[in-house]
Amino acid sequence: MESFNWPAEHSEALRQYMAQGMSYSAAADAINKKFHTAYTRNAAISRGKRMGLTSANRPHEPPMRLSRTVKPGASRLRSWRADELALPWPPCKPAKRVKLRCVGVKPRLLALVDLEAGDCRYPYGGDKDGEAITFCGHPCLPGVSYCAAHFHLTRGDGTASERAAAPIVLRLVAVA
Repeated sequence: MESFNWPAEHSEALRQYMAQGMSYSAAADAINKKFHTAYTRNAAISRGKRMGLTSANRPHEPPMRLSRTVKPGASRLRSWRADELALPWPPCKPAKRVKLRCVGVKPRLLALVDLEAGDCRYPYGGDKDGEAITFCGHPCLPGVSYCAAHFHLTRGDGTASERAAAPIVLRLVAVA
């Protein structure tokens, strides 16, 4: 049954049940018995929120978590972890700025709006607050956004699959 189509007597019954301290689930069940309807707990919650109802017996703090039972051997093994987790985390220190590797190319230091098709888009600057970011601007390699020096600087040796693969070791065996 749609929760936005509640008749007035159903809404009044929900108001009475909530005033008695019933949960939304119990109130929905009681309304379903009384009026032969099929309201769900979520429908009752939704209708109650729109009516401005709150459950009087519901605590405003989060419920307590039940502790798990610990096996006899596990408490000894996990005791050191519990002490470790109870300590607060050390404060985060800001990471040091890393100096980027340089190549033997004198960049043209063009603004983004000044770049044309086929210009290298390797960024320079922007390390300090307010510092403008400029770009290399030298001619690109075909099919990539960087000039030859910056392409090799950003990609490293080989293709992505070659860099990801582990080295293969071959062993020669004498034929008998």
